[in-house]
Amino acid sequence: MVRAAVLSAVNAPLAIADIELPEPGPGQVRVRLAAAGVCHSDLSLSNGTLRQPVPAVLGHEGAGTVVSVGEGVTGLTPGDPVVLNWAPPCGACHYCGLGEPWLCANAGAAAAAPYAKLASGGDELYPGLGTAAFAEETVVAASAVLPLPDGVPLTEAALLGCAVLTGYGAVHHSAAVRPGESVVVFGVGGVGLAVLQAARIAGAGTILAVDVSPAKEELALAAGATEFLVAGDDIAKRVRALTGGHGADVAIECVGRADTIRAAWSSTRRGGRTTVVGIGGKGDVVSFSALELFHFGRTLSGCVYGNSDPARDLPVLAGHIRAGRLDLSAMVTERIALEAIPAAFDAMLAGRGGRALVVF
Repeated sequence: MVRAAVLSAVNAPLAIADIELPEPGPGQVRVRLAAAGVCHSDLSLSNGTLRQPVPAVLGHEGAGTVVSVGEGVTGLTPGDPVVLNWAPPCGACHYCGLGEPWLCANAGAAAAAPYAKLASGGDELYPGLGTAAFAEETVVAASAVLPLPDGVPLTEAALLGCAVLTGYGAVHHSAAVRPGESVVVFGVGGVGLAVLQAARIAGAGTILAVDVSPAKEELALAAGATEFLVAGDDIAKRVRALTGGHGADVAIECVGRADTIRAAWSSTRRGGRTTVVGIGGKGDVVSFSALELFHFGRTLSGCVYGNSDPARDLPVLAGHIRAGRLDLSAMVTERIALEAIPAAFDAMLAGRGGRALVVF
């Protein structure tokens, strides 16, 4: 038996419970978690913004060590340090065939199948986003496990599983930031901090960070922002004033709200690029006039998992970490136990902190 944070129903509080994990079957791996990041997507799963069968064990940003492997698994042995991949590509669908594994049509299949049981009562449990990282151990498909490159600390490596791949990819793949360009980042949570570091690595010139909380200024500046702005109705005007009157070459929205998406768009220069990373609700509608779409000539794009291929990008990120260009520990604002995850959810809702990390 292992301890886990269990979501019994949508909008129900998480409860710590003992669960029974099966031994890994063919093509599966059992992993003992070292740490798991508390991501806004977990909050979205718990409140129904994102669909997830329940009861479930949430958590998708994790790292740990291999406990055992099932039949047919190669390249992984007990004791190996690994990072969980919550969106493993199938390699066979239309999108994988296009070379876009982040859009894989089958990446979420594991989340729809029970993977464990409650020790008390025997109810079947579903794995949040297929990984169920809010538990001492989990069982996942071997395709959902990535070997951790040398030189990366195991605990902080959990952030590579979502926040860093997403933030780095948003800058380098989706927005394709070029040296000297100006970048404005809306939202200084875990992903936003990764975006700021990635913009600095990309050689961006002016890097503006925008958040509703003045308390995040120090975090933002340490991550690479050249200036911090408190969000307000006039934010686009202030961004233009700091970018030669034109607006930022690139705006990256990490909140997932119609008003911040609109603000990011309005803060982008004519011909610039607006990338939306945040996950919003389907009823939260963003409006544009037909004339402004023509006049401004901006590009608006969504961004799934940073448009990243984890197998390709993880070694690149490890190189930046070893060289001191990417600091994972600077993104962690709180190290907590399983029991404190609800409080971390509340902090996210209130706009406080960067990334809370569950340390086992």
